[in-house]
Amino acid sequence: MSAHLDPSSAGTPGKSGENRSWLARHSELGVCALLSVLGVLVLTDALTMDVDIARRGPVGPTTMPLVVGVALLLVAVLLAVDVLRGGRGEAEAGEDVDLSEPTDWRTVLLLAGIFLGSAVLIEPLGFPVAGALLFWGSAYALGSRRTDRDPLIAAVLSVVTYVVFDNLLGVPLPGGPLMGVL
Repeated sequence: MSAHLDPSSAGTPGKSGENRSWLARHSELGVCALLSVLGVLVLTDALTMDVDIARRGPVGPTTMPLVVGVALLLVAVLLAVDVLRGGRGEAEAGEDVDLSEPTDWRTVLLLAGIFLGSAVLIEPLGFPVAGALLFWGSAYALGSRRTDRDPLIAAVLSVVTYVVFDNLLGVPLPGGPLMGVL
């Protein structure tokens, strides 16, 4: 019997073509690495928090970060095992997105600018005003041109968010000029 070379084979072991095809077949391992790094970061941050456990009790501000960090590491391991066993993510089919279209950089840059602008304005103007600008600007950047209702919806969303966080949850947000009103 003569040796038959399969043209689809990647070549001899150790060649860069084989390594690239292995990496291409297991590209989801990059997501596993990202999840692992995030999990370690969250756990490190949670374990280095300066918290008075005697005053807070066993369930305190470190509980959720610990749960999230462990969950990130667990998902990373389970995904890595699945990928190494041959599992692959499905191609994007469920969304109404044309993957052949180029990125809409205008929208991306508008959203980034609106986000950064609201971050800069939150201290001098307060959350209700900066949040309303954030919600309204985001709606505009994403294509809404309803100037009759969008500012009103943005203002209501922003004020409700401020009241819920500041008054009900006890998370202090800068109130700005509206500090005394709300």
